[in-house]
Amino acid sequence: MLSSPCMMACSRTCSRILGLSLGTSALFAAGANAVLLFPNWDVTYLLRGLIGKHAMLGSGLWGGGLMVLTAATLISMTGWRYSCFSKSAPCRNMLIALLSSGLALLGALVCFITSGVALKDGPFCMFDISSFNQTQAWKYGYPFKDLHSKNYLYDHSLWNSVCLEPSKAVVWHVAFFSALLCMSLLQLLLVLIHLINSFLSLFCSFCEK
Repeated sequence: MLSSPCMMACSRTCSRILGLSLGTSALFAAGANAVLLFPNWDVTYLLRGLIGKHAMLGSGLWGGGLMVLTAATLISMTGWRYSCFSKSAPCRNMLIALLSSGLALLGALVCFITSGVALKDGPFCMFDISSFNQTQAWKYGYPFKDLHSKNYLYDHSLWNSVCLEPSKAVVWHVAFFSALLCMSLLQLLLVLIHLINSFLSLFCSFCEK
């Protein structure tokens, strides 16, 4: 059976790895959300206010990005025992762990829910409403939500036939919101591991004393 000091060292190593992993996932989430603001790398849609509400909400920037990155920094500082964390008492370390976990959990959860809703509603694009009624007109909106189309995620024939502008709007939307969904799911898993690791560290600290 491992001694308590050895377990404590393993716990700190785990915190360093978790901090680095969460920080990396936060940067990827922020990057994915930023790209969603520039469909087909075109800035004019953002300048004209033709970006979907899910991307404009920016949950990948401030939720899965900034909030998780802040939590990751706290976790890493605890693992490396940096500055004021070097002589922190077990209970104080546990408080920091709960604070960082709560922050990361909230950010990742908001990002996860927003990404799921975005994938359900579909992209914001210009479409021809004459496909659904007798009036010849084009407008910007959510064709896969407002007009109660078939589930576009399973019917790939709709991907290039419904949205007229931006080009490949569906592919862009699905690709980056799926990435955000996966990143936030990974973050939730890492937060759970961090909580388990923190409780084990607290238990070992008391055993050592």
